Amino acid sequence: MKVKMILPALTEATSPFWRPIKYSLFPPLGLATLAAYLQPDDQVHIQDEHVERLDLEDTPDLVVIQVYITSAYRAYRIADHYRRKGAHVALGGLHVTSLPQEAAAHADTIFLGPGEDTWPTFLAEFRRGCAGRVYQSRVRTLAGVPPIRRDLIKRRLYLVPNSIVVSRGCPHVCDFCYKEAFFEGGRSFYTQSVDAALAEIERLPGRHLYFLDDHLFGDRRFAAALFDGMRGMGRLWQAAATINAVLASGLLERAVDAGLRSLFVGFETLDPANLLEQRKYQNLRRDYADAVRRLHDLGIMINGSFVFGMDGDDASVFERTVEWAIGQGIETATFHVLTPYPGTALHSRLAAQGRMTSGDWDRYDTRHAVFRPARMSAEELERGYRRAYRDFYRWSAIVRGASAHGSILAGLRHAAYAAGWKKFEPAWDLVIRAKRAGMMLPVLETILGGFRSSQLSALGCQPEPNKPMKGGELKPVS
Repeated sequence: MKVKMILPALTEATSPFWRPIKYSLFPPLGLATLAAYLQPDDQVHIQDEHVERLDLEDTPDLVVIQVYITSAYRAYRIADHYRRKGAHVALGGLHVTSLPQEAAAHADTIFLGPGEDTWPTFLAEFRRGCAGRVYQSRVRTLAGVPPIRRDLIKRRLYLVPNSIVVSRGCPHVCDFCYKEAFFEGGRSFYTQSVDAALAEIERLPGRHLYFLDDHLFGDRRFAAALFDGMRGMGRLWQAAATINAVLASGLLERAVDAGLRSLFVGFETLDPANLLEQRKYQNLRRDYADAVRRLHDLGIMINGSFVFGMDGDDASVFERTVEWAIGQGIETATFHVLTPYPGTALHSRLAAQGRMTSGDWDRYDTRHAVFRPARMSAEELERGYRRAYRDFYRWSAIVRGASAHGSILAGLRHAAYAAGWKKFEPAWDLVIRAKRAGMMLPVLETILGGFRSSQLSALGCQPEPNKPMKGGELKPVS
């Protein structure tokens, strides 16, 4: 059987002028995971349109397309193309689960929710010639998931080819998050076994890892055992966690000893009323500045996430947020316009209030206002979002942020990473178009190098005699 798996490009990833490196960071692990269920004699090919031009002239028997909201229209065009050629087309992903009727018009089969239980069933039925139209996930477990088909991943095209996922979902329920819709009908947070996770890590070459889990620290017992098992591997890695996980004692230190060097942290807003409105309870009554100090004291770089346009925000929110982030020495920041994705509680609430203004999925990219904000205009929201990026990544702001650190080493690392991430995007474009993103990984690791033994001593983490220090470099943020 000939199988084609496709990750269509997000609309914002196809600029004719320059291509941001963030779209060449990670390979499509979801598709590579599904490929592991195929038989040895099946011919399978994975194409990621973010890093290569799609070949649409082939004639596969089965086409599998992963659909996100801002790639939905592109995914539907590709699906229609292959259906006209006689292929069986299967669609899955966040957007398909949120709007199954829309997706079903362009597919022979759709998948709702995660696919670990439904995909093997579909394959068996497809081979017998009786594939169903809709497969709804009910059983939530990662037990028995086969090793990811990493041989199908074109490693040289990605800056971070060693991405990994060891859990599904998140234990928290925020109104603006897709998670609850995607995991409806079963558990919305579960993990691999620690042994399976460690085995997958062992398979990965090199030193650098990126955990793509929504919340790697979400199950404290699992995370502690995982970090203990990673000690001595010599890895350096990055992940995502919440404010309350950062402030909890003990676990973060274990992560650092295992090689953690940067963390994506969802601050989202500095306004407690906004947190309450969005049900982001894990951030309530938490001292953000204390969390930043704790991370920096442990040598962990921070990628802070901030969302603009919540009902408590007025036009002053942009400057206040950027100034706070710079003053705290946060290395990189990602800013977002609040986006009410279909299937979320936020979308339901704003639709009921008559505040939704667009159903064009290409605009649901966290850069456009697709609803009426409460305390500013949509145009003010979009202008403020763009200004926040400009102001945070000005050279003067990078220098100010670097100077907020307590050591020259940390300040230099801050400046090198923040500048490399945002100030040289045209140069990244050349690397991406030359299909050499993977060659930049040693440069990235060199920038991150400098986690010295004196810092490890402060943590009580002395390197073992005659062995390299565990996680001997400082890590990037996405």
